Amino acid sequence: MFNIDVEYKDNILTVEEYVMFENKMWNETTPKEQVERALAHQLLSVAAIVNNEIVGIARLDGDTAINFYVNDVFVLPEYQGNGIGSSMVERLVGYAKDISIPGTTIYITLFSSKGKEGFYDKLGFVQRPNMTNGAGMEMTISVPKPTIKV
Repeated sequence: MFNIDVEYKDNILTVEEYVMFENKMWNETTPKEQVERALAHQLLSVAAIVNNEIVGIARLDGDTAINFYVNDVFVLPEYQGNGIGSSMVERLVGYAKDISIPGTTIYITLFSSKGKEGFYDKLGFVQRPNMTNGAGMEMTISVPKPTIKV
């Protein structure tokens, strides 16, 4: 952990920046059309910036009333351990609380990368399965391209 000056900006992430950031993280990218639609329909994105470079991103999706989903929490490896990820997630959670209907209960969920569960435990998230909740689950579907008939 080292002392760095981090600036956090909301909803500035462009398609190009998102794709470039993905490429820095693991040398592969999501198709631009998918990223464009995802960013257009998100509730909030947070970019962590050091020396004019995006070093972390996090996004929040949801229905704005009951269910929220923390998505794409990524910090470049050389900047991990500096509280950047925690700050971004706390910002997303704060936003969800701020836009929610007073006096109601909301649910904020996420999928943790394997081995990173402890990071989210420290932020107040509860692992599943547990005594009352079953396992988090997902379905992955490859959507076929339409066939063109000639």
